[in-house]
Amino acid sequence: MAYKVLVVDDHFVVREGLKLILETEDIFEVVAEAENGKIALEFLEKNMVDVILLDLKMPLMDGLTTLERMNEKNISIPVIILTTYNEDDLMVKGIELGAKGYLLKDTSRDNLFRTLESAIRGETLLQPDIINKLMKFKRNHTSNYKNGAANLTEKEIFILQAIARGFKSREIAHDMGIAERTVKAHLTNVYNKLGVNSRTEAVAIALEKGIFHL
Repeated sequence: MAYKVLVVDDHFVVREGLKLILETEDIFEVVAEAENGKIALEFLEKNMVDVILLDLKMPLMDGLTTLERMNEKNISIPVIILTTYNEDDLMVKGIELGAKGYLLKDTSRDNLFRTLESAIRGETLLQPDIINKLMKFKRNHTSNYKNGAANLTEKEIFILQAIARGFKSREIAHDMGIAERTVKAHLTNVYNKLGVNSRTEAVAIALEKGIFHL
């Protein structure tokens, strides 16, 4: 059975192009298109998809606002940002809001498929140049970056490494023999120590600092 994809972009040609590309593979099916976030949310209130390709700059409701509304409504469908705008602040904000990937529209077909498949598995896949931009942005905007990275406990490092490998909180809790809320409490401590707001940022910092390796 094919994975259901929702494409959200204000340009008809882009939507049609993505549909043609995705449906060259049997594992993807574009089941709906939306020209802005408002229409996308209305669709998601009554329908379910496996993954969303989301543009950033659209009329009526842009991509970041759409992500915010999805969080407010507890819509936990994985989102890949696909945009022409290579702006660090937009990228970081999108990742902080829970996007599973960030791709420019000139990305390769194989990279698009790989990122979508990772998102559907619950993993976050960022290209090396995106991780570098993320790290540079966080270094310029975070004061406790260096000190926090050195103060992670063994449990926090274990949990963060498991997150980096795509495991979910409940799976980590089961393996460690602790409550899921305890895992989330450890993650909150990690965020505070590293001065970040998301799992993706925490993993990126830990990898760059050599706290663990995949």
